[in-house]
Amino acid sequence: MRDDQEAELELKCSLCRVQACRHEPGTQAYPAFCPMTEGHTEALQRARACYDDSQTRRVALAAARTEAAGYCHWPRVQEIMDFARRIGASHLGVAHCIGLAYEADLLRTILEGNGFTVSTVCCKVGSVSKESVGLLDDEKVHPGAFEVLCNPVGQAELLKEAGTELNIAVGLCVGHDSLFFQHSYAPVTVLVAKDRVTGHNPVAALYTSHSYYRRLKQKD
Repeated sequence: MRDDQEAELELKCSLCRVQACRHEPGTQAYPAFCPMTEGHTEALQRARACYDDSQTRRVALAAARTEAAGYCHWPRVQEIMDFARRIGASHLGVAHCIGLAYEADLLRTILEGNGFTVSTVCCKVGSVSKESVGLLDDEKVHPGAFEVLCNPVGQAELLKEAGTELNIAVGLCVGHDSLFFQHSYAPVTVLVAKDRVTGHNPVAALYTSHSYYRRLKQKD
């Protein structure tokens, strides 16, 4: 059981209808649960200090400038190219699901057509068996068959060897994407978030959670 003091530190920004953080500090009242209220700002002060690091500041500035340049005008793929140019990344890596090889190649064509060097690597590289990391046969998608483990760590290592300066995730599975983000040596951005059921549009399930996907609100 959490005590009252710990409960006060829970982050609930999604409940906020004030959004005082969008305004100049001191011009709007913060909700009681806001992490910007007095006494809860130590973490934010540490974060603010991180922007004094030249590399962090460079990426933050590039991201903000890309946001302003293409706001509600550019598709995400165009934003990625603009951001890459702003951070000086000319060699881009594409870590893609093997099931989205076609989409990854369309992306490669677009990126190369815009002057980038591109390295693509699929998730099954290395042919690592699922059993080799301890998965049981009845835990496979198809029990009784040989199944290859998705290898996001291998993707990250190969893109490091290739010398990529910005990596793009295209349809990596839930969890596999986490490992890729963790092990990538270059910054990572996402173009496609995999959702096999919704045609890779995960937010569709959120928008229909009051109707078609109301079961999502029920505890398993």
